[in-house]
Amino acid sequence: MLYFLRDIRPYFGGSLRNRNTNTILRGISILFLLGAFVLTVVSLISYSRQRNNYPAGMTIAGIPVDGLSPAEASQRLLEVYTSPIEAEYNGALFHIDPGAVGFTIDVETMLAAADLTRTGGSFWAGFWDYLWNRNPTVSEIPLSASISEDRLREFLQNEISSRYDQPPAPAQPIPGGTSFLPGAPGQILDLDRALIILTNALRSPSNRSVALSFNQTSAARPTLQNLEILLKQLVITSDFDGLIGFYMMDLQTGQEIHFAIDNKQETTVEPDIAFTASSTIKVPVVASYLINRGSDLDAQTADIISRVLGKSDNSATDLVLQRIDEFNGPIIVTQNMEALGLRSTFLGGMFYLGAPNLIPGRVTPGNSRSDIFVDPDPYSQTTPAEMGSLLADIYQCSQNSGGALIAAFPDKVTPATCQLLIDFMAQDKLGSLIQGGVPDGTLVPHKHGYVLSRDGVLHDTSDVGIVYSPGGDFVLSIYTYHPVQNIWDITNPLFVKLTEATYNYFNVSTQ
Repeated sequence: MLYFLRDIRPYFGGSLRNRNTNTILRGISILFLLGAFVLTVVSLISYSRQRNNYPAGMTIAGIPVDGLSPAEASQRLLEVYTSPIEAEYNGALFHIDPGAVGFTIDVETMLAAADLTRTGGSFWAGFWDYLWNRNPTVSEIPLSASISEDRLREFLQNEISSRYDQPPAPAQPIPGGTSFLPGAPGQILDLDRALIILTNALRSPSNRSVALSFNQTSAARPTLQNLEILLKQLVITSDFDGLIGFYMMDLQTGQEIHFAIDNKQETTVEPDIAFTASSTIKVPVVASYLINRGSDLDAQTADIISRVLGKSDNSATDLVLQRIDEFNGPIIVTQNMEALGLRSTFLGGMFYLGAPNLIPGRVTPGNSRSDIFVDPDPYSQTTPAEMGSLLADIYQCSQNSGGALIAAFPDKVTPATCQLLIDFMAQDKLGSLIQGGVPDGTLVPHKHGYVLSRDGVLHDTSDVGIVYSPGGDFVLSIYTYHPVQNIWDITNPLFVKLTEATYNYFNVSTQ
């Protein structure tokens, strides 16, 4: 018996030990399970809270919002995108309110897209990544905003350009001379580039300070009013004390200067004053021939017209008139000028001595004035404005840009016709009067005129021409009359100065 008890004792002792060990293990397991459960629950709560906010790495419109609630993200978006833009232009610093230029951001749309990214995936898949500390995919929600280009452009024009631009300063005439002091260039806001720069700044969360650029404009030409003042001063301060009629047209813009000064006193040019046309009437004569007989000239006719306009040959002029019409050439010339609206320009007869006046006592607006005495030739008259207008029409016709010649004679006049007339006028190489006031080599198709009156004294001197210059082409038409004597050494320098001043007006940079 004792032997049996001795034999079974180890078995009972071992069973007790195993039982204790299992209990401990179960307890430990329960503790681990309980701990894991607690950790899972804690992690689940933490993840759920985190899931209510935006994940790490997320940006909305370029702004980091990780860890923020939708309300906090909305506040941050508004703080950034409604902050003023700091702009610098032409040394001035100012701030631009985004709302004032029509910039608005669509916060709701961006938050909806962010919420879809935040909650759109599987909850448990996201929790599993959270447990394993796996960072979610970085999400970038683009900016959703609108801007009114019209309001931005209006703001730039009214609030910046109009206040801070520096317009070019025009050149100013030098008193007592024919030259001009050069003006200063200007600075004008580069509006198109400013629109791009500010739009980019309004849509940026960080680059909200900009510098606006400008375009530099060249110095402005003197004003036409300044030129007119200078021209009148040149007449008044000269030694010429007779009557002068002056007409200038800018052939680029059609702007005109037209005045008359009688014995240092300005007088009205309404209606314009009729002067003796003398040889300047030969321009209408040749124009009328080309209108009525065409511009396909044989060598003999071309030579005759060259003598008319190049050498001011009176006998050649009579030949041209006879080729227009054997008996009524002067009348047809007059009718052609009337068709162009030149009511004070006429030719009454041939140039040879004793030629009959075919339209004696002709009354025109120009010779009907009683306040001015010019003693115009009853055979041939015109006004500075009418002859200047004729030359402008010839120029425009040659440039194929319209004009009264083509309008009045559409089937008879072409640009080639008008250019041919200009080429003949360019053969007048006097070198004085208008031609004397331009640089050597300047193309000046013109026709000068002066004639001894019945008393054997020179009373009338005139010149009309087209001046081609680098800075712009223009027409000059200048007529003078002196009741006693038109002295060449006084009149010619005045023509030269008036031309020189006008040329410098168009070519300030090269005067």
